[in-house]
Amino acid sequence: MKFKPRLRRLDWLYADIPIYFLTLCTQDRKRSLANSAIRQEFIRFSRRATDFLVWVGLFMIMPDHVYLFAGFSRESPPLGKWVKGLRGNLSKVLRDHEGEGTHWQKDFFDHVLRSEQSYRQKYEYVRQNPVRAGLVERPEDWPYQGEIHRLVL
Repeated sequence: MKFKPRLRRLDWLYADIPIYFLTLCTQDRKRSLANSAIRQEFIRFSRRATDFLVWVGLFMIMPDHVYLFAGFSRESPPLGKWVKGLRGNLSKVLRDHEGEGTHWQKDFFDHVLRSEQSYRQKYEYVRQNPVRAGLVERPEDWPYQGEIHRLVL
């Protein structure tokens, strides 16, 4: 099976602190992420991210993937390096609790939000994800979500 090569990430953006919409998926969509230990580590890592000029907004931890919005400044670490650190920390938690770490898909999806309308649409899509998946009846009932910082375009 042939895959199209992925376009490389932009080196420079016009916004001072662009907001990225990120999706990180487990390999083979293994359903191992929706638990309180992963949520706690995600929050800890995200709060510490401000030390590196990264601000995490809304996040949604689903059984086999994570959605999040994050603001990166020009002085932030490269996006790929930061995501690698996040995935590594979450894998360590799973190894400690379950004896094995999550193996992640090699790449991740990232999208730079360019307008308030785009941000609102993606935000609502993420909020409704547990409802669409049949996990809860109302978005606010899903326990593996949160918002560390209120991000504004």
